[in-house]
Amino acid sequence: MGVSLREVRDGDLPVFYAHSIDPEGLRMAAFTAEEPSDRARFHAHWARIRQDPAVLVRAVEGESGGVLGHVAVFGPAGEREVTYWIGREHWGRGVATAALRELLGLVSERPLYARAAADNEGSIRVLGKCGFVVTGGERGFANARGKEIDEVLLTLDR
Repeated sequence: MGVSLREVRDGDLPVFYAHSIDPEGLRMAAFTAEEPSDRARFHAHWARIRQDPAVLVRAVEGESGGVLGHVAVFGPAGEREVTYWIGREHWGRGVATAALRELLGLVSERPLYARAAADNEGSIRVLGKCGFVVTGGERGFANARGKEIDEVLLTLDR
């Protein structure tokens, strides 16, 4: 699937918010905000992200120009991590893989890290297609599931 990345605009936030409260998206992401439906916290979070020079965040656009989700790299040097959220209506079409590949082309730092719920096979597959390898695991409290779950840690060295 053809996607492009661009800077996040104010008009993207309602789409991101809708994605962030989708029950299936929340379950798959697992490690989410404590109260995803809190719009004030959502907007404060995005204001911080967009103002932080250490965060590279991009909206993902489809070929028709619609916003499909977002991708980002964040964290201190040596611990930089990738994250992404693609709207559920676009899952299974190669959007996340294409968007993550585009993002990795913008970021020369290595290693980069990623995390996924151990049962989020789709996200683990996306990361693998982009060169990430599983390097560990841990347990953590997943707000979206209300319990501790297994998490997979992945690394991209090249």
